[in-house]
Amino acid sequence: MNNKIGFDNHRYLTEQTKEILKRVERFNNKLYLEFGGKLLFDYHAARVLPGFDANVKMRLLQELKDNIDVILCIYAGDIERKKIRADFGITYDVDALKTIDDFKEWGIIIRAVVITRYANQSSAATFKNKLERRGIKVYTHKSTKGYPTDVDLIVSDEGYGANEFIETTKPIVVVTGPGPGSGKLATCLSQLYHEYKRGVKAGFAKFETFPIWNLPLNHKVNVAYEAATVDLKDVNMIDHHHLEAYNEKTVNYNRDIEAFPLLKRIFEKITGGKSFYKSPTDMGVNCAGYGIVNDRAVQDAAHQEIIRRYFRCATEYAMGLTEADTVQRAEMIMDNIGAKTEDRKTVTAARDAAAAAEKKRNGNEGVFVGAAIELKDGTIITGKNSKVMHAAASLILNASKHLAGLPDNLHLLPGNIMNSLDFLKKEVLRGKVVSLDTEEALIALSISATSNPAAQMALEKLKELEGCEVHLTHIPTPGDEAGLRKLGVHLTCDPDFSSKSLFNN
Repeated sequence: MNNKIGFDNHRYLTEQTKEILKRVERFNNKLYLEFGGKLLFDYHAARVLPGFDANVKMRLLQELKDNIDVILCIYAGDIERKKIRADFGITYDVDALKTIDDFKEWGIIIRAVVITRYANQSSAATFKNKLERRGIKVYTHKSTKGYPTDVDLIVSDEGYGANEFIETTKPIVVVTGPGPGSGKLATCLSQLYHEYKRGVKAGFAKFETFPIWNLPLNHKVNVAYEAATVDLKDVNMIDHHHLEAYNEKTVNYNRDIEAFPLLKRIFEKITGGKSFYKSPTDMGVNCAGYGIVNDRAVQDAAHQEIIRRYFRCATEYAMGLTEADTVQRAEMIMDNIGAKTEDRKTVTAARDAAAAAEKKRNGNEGVFVGAAIELKDGTIITGKNSKVMHAAASLILNASKHLAGLPDNLHLLPGNIMNSLDFLKKEVLRGKVVSLDTEEALIALSISATSNPAAQMALEKLKELEGCEVHLTHIPTPGDEAGLRKLGVHLTCDPDFSSKSLFNN
């Protein structure tokens, strides 16, 4: 397991703060800053840039909090179709509520929420009511008339002008959202239009962590961004606008490069003069590249992330959540860097554990599931399913015993607790499946720890599993997935179901 630090947060914060403040000064002390990617809990960045603090961008905003207002955007269509944020397993509207609470904990108040491309969708209207009844200011923006071809209509009182102006008082207005397509850019441009109508010559900048503009096009960190946005069909490219303007090679992604000529015309129409920028790279203020201190470490980490993303795509395809071409593209990205699924050490170990269990079938029916975890010292621990426990639950208990120095054959969950749980699940809750998933096993372990010193020792070691690599040979149940997510492990799985039952899967 690669434990080398590849990223220096202090260096990053210093450079990033300097760049943002410089950009504010350039625009007469009023800057709309579109925050792409995850502002909080940026686990993708933490995985591909070892040492990156998943909340470092929030630390940046905290340092600037006396100078910022925050606007949160969410696309009405994402609310309606209940789009999921995979790293938390929650819908985008719930993530928006969580974001408001998280910002408050950091001492930053979100000034307004904007529901974009709003067309009276019932779920979006319910979400709006929920926020307003909790005292949160909500604005609704409809689709912009004339977009994307009729610039004269877009930049008019019928286009951006049709949106209600959001009053802000601070020099930096951070515009963020739970994911791509949330309407952040349109909200920024709408605000710019209103600012110029009021005689305020405000500016705009983009804060996108990936792709990193000053890394090579085929650097694995940038390739990992393509893998992460494979469903959006994002492609990293040399920014030819920047190359023509400055004779300097920089990296950006296709959507920004393709949209730049239109964006430039919109800027010119809003300002009544020249565009702020000569290229999409010009618009960015990202300094993540300056925080990299060990290129080998980040390349190795990105290699692993690309494999993880392939497994995720393959699993989503098996569950009917994505199309075959998305999986093929993820596989092609992996092939292009010479990556194989077996480069992830836990994959072979989990499959071997399942095969060994199958070999010892002893007349047992059903699917044999294997699980493996790579601990931080490189040790591989495995687990398999049984009549009493899911493979993932078995794995976590085995790993915690190893870390606590306990013998492998020691039972952490005594018979009386297991019998009580079996009775509850079968007789009271009328469940067909009584074996414990990861969440249930963790609760049982904590109960056992009150009277069992060995269980207490194992319980205290669970924190050391955070950031470890885990692979399952089958798609986890909701209880397994939730438990593993809360432990903070990096989970992948083979795209196979652990049961032929449609309902239980």
